[in-house]
Amino acid sequence: IYCQNLCYFAKLFLDHKTLYWDIDPFLFYVLCTYDNRGYHPVGFFSKEKYSDMGYNLACILTFPSAQRKGYGKFLIAFSYELSKKEDKVGSPEKPLSDLGAVSYRSYWSSVILRYLRENNSQYMSMMDISKATAILSDDIVSTLQFLGLLQYLNNQYYIYAPLHLLDKLIDKYPISGYSVDPDRLHWTPLYVTDPRKDKWSIKAKKESNISNHITNTIITNIDDTISNNSFVDKT
Repeated sequence: IYCQNLCYFAKLFLDHKTLYWDIDPFLFYVLCTYDNRGYHPVGFFSKEKYSDMGYNLACILTFPSAQRKGYGKFLIAFSYELSKKEDKVGSPEKPLSDLGAVSYRSYWSSVILRYLRENNSQYMSMMDISKATAILSDDIVSTLQFLGLLQYLNNQYYIYAPLHLLDKLIDKYPISGYSVDPDRLHWTPLYVTDPRKDKWSIKAKKESNISNHITNTIITNIDDTISNNSFVDKT
């Protein structure tokens, strides 16, 4: 009944979501604040126990009275930490609400930019970024396009990420607010699948092939978003 009521409450603010009576296929994670009067819910997200589509989040809502406090971004980060525990890449269920799209774009941007800035290797692939962040490659590509870091040359898409541009974008999309400490996250997947048969498993992804590379350039073929021979310009 509690989870059903959460769904009813979310429906008041998320018109594109369909409400079902059966909530058994979902897990619910409720974020609460605490004071001398007890616990107070400020937001939640639901997640399918097993998703054939690779969704790591079905519905997310920060209560209107608790918005613009960083709770939504915290819930998004938490959902990706769960994906990392599952050794999977993940993506939210589509379509996203307008506010959800803004929140996810901000999260993806800050995480991907930090990875590009902190990675010491001059050679990396889209797969490397996906493995490290648990973000689906399609979402990485769309975010890089949004940030203006993709360039088209010789019938190929390139990630152009010089340090001065990364620093400028990081100032615009900083990692701020509440953060998830994965060392304190004690959680195990409800279903453990064979990584050889699960297309969303990180372990099932082939290792990057950088035997043929171009110095100081990330090359990423959008037609095959987790592609080989992908590198970055960090000069």
